[in-house]
Amino acid sequence: MSRAYDLTIDQVLAVRPLVNLEAPQWFPDGSRLAFVSTLGGQQDIWSISAEGGFPQRLTVDMGTVRFLGTPNARLSPDGRWIAYFSEKGGSAEIWLWSAEDGQSRPLTRLNGQNINAFSWAPDSRAIVFSGNRYGVFDIYRVEVPSGETRRLTSHPNYEVYPVFTPDGQNIVYVRMDPQWVDHEVVVMPASGSESRVIARDTDFFDYHYGKTFGYPLVAPDGQSLLFRSHRNGWINYWRVGLKGGEPTPLFAEEADQSEAQWSPDGQTVAYIANHNGTLSLCLVGADGRRQRTLLNPELGVCAQPQWSPDGSRIALLMQSPTRPLDLYVVTVADGQARPLTDSLPSGVGDRLVAPQKIVYQSFDGLPISAYLYAPPDRQPGQTFPAILWIHGGPTSQYNDGYYSYVQFFVRQGYVILKPNIRGSSGYGKQFEDLNNGDWGHDDLKDVIAGVDYLKTLDYVNPDRMGITGTSYGGCMSMSAVCFAPGVFQAAIPMSGYADWVAMYEEQELRHVKLLEYEFGPFETHQHVYRKCSPFYQVKQATTPTFVIHGEGKLPKSAASRDFVAALEKEYKTVKYKAYPNEGYYVQSPSGTRQMWLDMLDWFDRYLKD
Repeated sequence: MSRAYDLTIDQVLAVRPLVNLEAPQWFPDGSRLAFVSTLGGQQDIWSISAEGGFPQRLTVDMGTVRFLGTPNARLSPDGRWIAYFSEKGGSAEIWLWSAEDGQSRPLTRLNGQNINAFSWAPDSRAIVFSGNRYGVFDIYRVEVPSGETRRLTSHPNYEVYPVFTPDGQNIVYVRMDPQWVDHEVVVMPASGSESRVIARDTDFFDYHYGKTFGYPLVAPDGQSLLFRSHRNGWINYWRVGLKGGEPTPLFAEEADQSEAQWSPDGQTVAYIANHNGTLSLCLVGADGRRQRTLLNPELGVCAQPQWSPDGSRIALLMQSPTRPLDLYVVTVADGQARPLTDSLPSGVGDRLVAPQKIVYQSFDGLPISAYLYAPPDRQPGQTFPAILWIHGGPTSQYNDGYYSYVQFFVRQGYVILKPNIRGSSGYGKQFEDLNNGDWGHDDLKDVIAGVDYLKTLDYVNPDRMGITGTSYGGCMSMSAVCFAPGVFQAAIPMSGYADWVAMYEEQELRHVKLLEYEFGPFETHQHVYRKCSPFYQVKQATTPTFVIHGEGKLPKSAASRDFVAALEKEYKTVKYKAYPNEGYYVQSPSGTRQMWLDMLDWFDRYLKD
């Protein structure tokens, strides 16, 4: 049997990261690190020696963070507490784990729907956070450990991502405009009262109501801060004094910058630079000089850097296309990195397939970067069907990370192409805006250009092309079915939407804000919403289509069902499956396993017949 088929679904599913994608936390003496993991079968906080060894579980069952995304576990500056998000008490609250007795308890009792960010006071006696108890995000302060909570702001616009200044005397936070496009960086006394705008930033749409813009990063001396901005065409960090003034770039480059952290002495900033999906760890002096790349993987992703208390080391997360996420420590002086965890099961690593990073030309000459995976050990003359796998967003990006589903399908005899089509992030704001008001049209032409590229490869069967993807990848798959009949022989839209008119009328606020930013106001741009909706062109469909969704809650899955019903009315070949005990997306291990098998059956039926 060819080695192309010798990796089972259970072996692929067993390759799971031991750490979650959020920042590790140093204990004050620098001897240990805390991190979030599902190592014990549920999401918990663990600790590990900075020299390596076996992790120790600190919490037991952190519960869900449905609205919050990640627990955002944060160690207090004195090391006595770990604060984290959880909904296990019935509402989104901040919980405290005590190093003294190892127990967790709720700190806040806001009883709102969401808390989206928080930070510790330098003396560990308070936490400042943003919550939406009254229907809009305001800044709150909660005392530790009493839980006494005060609302500090009540502006009609969202106020999010607060931090204390290093002396604990002030709080700096972000205020968003009603469209979530413009931001103000604001400072106020730590007790509340009068606020003052430090800096203004425009034309930076923030789909996650503040998360993309992020926390203001106040320098250790309290004299200046960093914030992210598109103002030079890329997401770079800009510096401004706490008293205001004209912002200046920290280190201007044609790469998106993220996850910056000041060194303890305030002399250096560590940050992540994104060059075509390779995410490197970089250092730059506080004056913007002496920039150097500390870790630059040939093919890989660095993430969430955190300085050790003495500034000699940086903890971070790293992954690659053939290695899942793990925790590392790198020495600043020489750039030597050591793994503290190992997520790769024995005997599997040499069977994982690395991609080739390629660039092809779209219909208008636009270069499209993509990842190409092909079954190994190909025989002369052997050809394989291909699958175009489209990412979500659409403002998102495939990077050099590990994608388990690709490893499964490429080992089942499929060539996989993962393109970063126009509208993707990571290639500058101009590229990111190219599909505004044009979803499912010119960006679909980028996908079709990928099909044309695949047809030039001698190991690809040019008559057997499939398309799939989740979220916007599911939307694009629906667009391919209706706007490009005959291009694909099989499609599997996952958790997608086919009717943007219906989505605008029934979806949650952040999706409405996205549509208004991308398409324009609904009242005056309904023609754009309809033009970009494949739902109104189902008569053109010829591709056998399998629509997948998490069971979720109505009306979120209704759009997929309506799309299926419209196809069925036209006697099109279509199948629908909603997976039970799942949310909007299928994410549980058991649900994922069954979904992959169902997808494989569909693609085999129409691409290997």
